[in-house]
Amino acid sequence: MEEMKAWRHAFKIDPGRPFSEQWLAEICESGTDVVIVGGTEGTTIDNVTECLAAVRRFSVPCVLEVTELEALTPGFDAYLIPVVLNAHHPAFISGLHQQALKAHGQFLKTADVLGEGYCILNRESSVARRTEADAALDMDDIVAFARFSESVLRMPIFYLEYSGTYGDVEVVKKVNQTLEHARLFYGGGIQTKEQASEMATWADMVVVGNALYENKEEALKTVNAVKETKRQTNKR
Repeated sequence: MEEMKAWRHAFKIDPGRPFSEQWLAEICESGTDVVIVGGTEGTTIDNVTECLAAVRRFSVPCVLEVTELEALTPGFDAYLIPVVLNAHHPAFISGLHQQALKAHGQFLKTADVLGEGYCILNRESSVARRTEADAALDMDDIVAFARFSESVLRMPIFYLEYSGTYGDVEVVKKVNQTLEHARLFYGGGIQTKEQASEMATWADMVVVGNALYENKEEALKTVNAVKETKRQTNKR
């Protein structure tokens, strides 16, 4: 998706959590660039389809981050395939992805499938436990994963996932300065517009998730904060 290159802000909604029509309407009409449907636990074909149908009432792009093989369904604008680079569970590096494409590849257009080189950096998170990720990484480790993702795997996205905790802006800055072509996504712990703006200085796209369920009004303010922040980049 060529338009992905212009995305700066995303809201991520968890299909395993209940939502109201009014809540979703405010999110979809907030000015965010894209709504990502994705979660670590409780993701099913039924609740993913429910989210898709609800978001489709609005004009905002809707993409699925594929975390459960059984929940993969047609109708999304794109599919984000997370390859957890620091996982110790092989299923989350290639196993689930191969099975997903084996079962459903016939309805997925190649242009709509986007690989994400995921680096999980919160060892206490549910996603770290599920994938058995080694999150005890230093700066050099993270930079090496970024280079591996971009230069060897040719992933169009490198995703720094702090999952529920606010990350280290120096890490985001260093990865920004390392990547030459891949887009840098940041997610984790953003609760305020100030935090969103800080990460948007260095990340190509800022993903806001948990704040939608904890303090929606503050979460909505992150849209303009990100879009008004000038991004520092060395992308070619």
